[in-house]
Amino acid sequence: MSEAEDTPGIGGAVRAAPGLARIAAAIGWRAAGDAAGAYVNGASRMVRAASRGESAAQIVEEGRDELRSYLRDWLGVGDGTTRQALPASVVGSRDGEDRDASVTALRRRGEELLRRSADIGEGAESHPAYMRILDSLAPDEARILRFLANTGPQPSVDIRAGVPFASQLVAQGLTMIAEEAGCRHRSRLRAYLDNLHRLGLVWFSREPLRDVRRYQVLEAQPEVTEALERVGRTGRTVRRSIVLTPFGEDFCAVCLLPV
Repeated sequence: MSEAEDTPGIGGAVRAAPGLARIAAAIGWRAAGDAAGAYVNGASRMVRAASRGESAAQIVEEGRDELRSYLRDWLGVGDGTTRQALPASVVGSRDGEDRDASVTALRRRGEELLRRSADIGEGAESHPAYMRILDSLAPDEARILRFLANTGPQPSVDIRAGVPFASQLVAQGLTMIAEEAGCRHRSRLRAYLDNLHRLGLVWFSREPLRDVRRYQVLEAQPEVTEALERVGRTGRTVRRSIVLTPFGEDFCAVCLLPV
C-alpha cells in the first residue's frame, strides 16, 4: 500500500482528483491554462488537508466549491461579474451569417440597378453620389468648382532644384485659384484641392496650358519668386494645370449653376 493510501482520508481525495480534472477540462481551450493552475493548486491543498486527518468527503466538497466559484467567475453568472467574451468559433458563425446577408443584399441592389438600366421608361436622373458630395464640400470648395466651370483649366507650377533627371521637388501645385475664385480661407487651398481630387471632381494634370502668358503671370507671384530665390541658380519651374474631370463638369452643371 502506498504512503498516500496510508494517510487517513487521502485515498478518497486522490480517487476524486480525476473527476475534478474533467470538470476543469470542461472550461475549454480558451481558459485551459487558468483551469490547470486552479486544479493543481486545489489538489495540493487537498493532499495537505488530508494529511492533517480531515475527512475525504469534506475535502472533495471544498474542492468542488472552489471549482464552482472559479467557473462562476469565468462565465460571469450568478454573482454580477462581467461575462467573458464567447469563443471565436461561436461568434464567427454569427459573423458569417451577417456577411452572407450583406452579400445577398448587395447582389439584390446590383440586380435592381441592371433592371433599371434596361428599362426604357426609366427617367433621366442625376448621379446618386451628388447629394453625398455636396455634404462633403466646404463653401470655398464650391467657389473653386464654379470658378473652374466658368473659366476652364488653371495654370499651376512646381518648383524644382538641381539638374534635370536628378532634381528635388521644393514646392508643388502653386496656383492663383484661391485668389481668383474669391476663397475666404486661402491658406487652406491645398486641402481644398486635395478633397476635390479625392471626390473625383478635379485632376492635377502634368500637361501645361497652351497660353504661356498665363504662366508668366503666375510665375511673377511672390510665392513662386520666393521659392525660386530660396533654391538659388539651380531652381526652375515645371508647368502643370488643374482641370475639372468629366464627372466634375457634370456635377457643376447639375449642382452649381454658372454665373
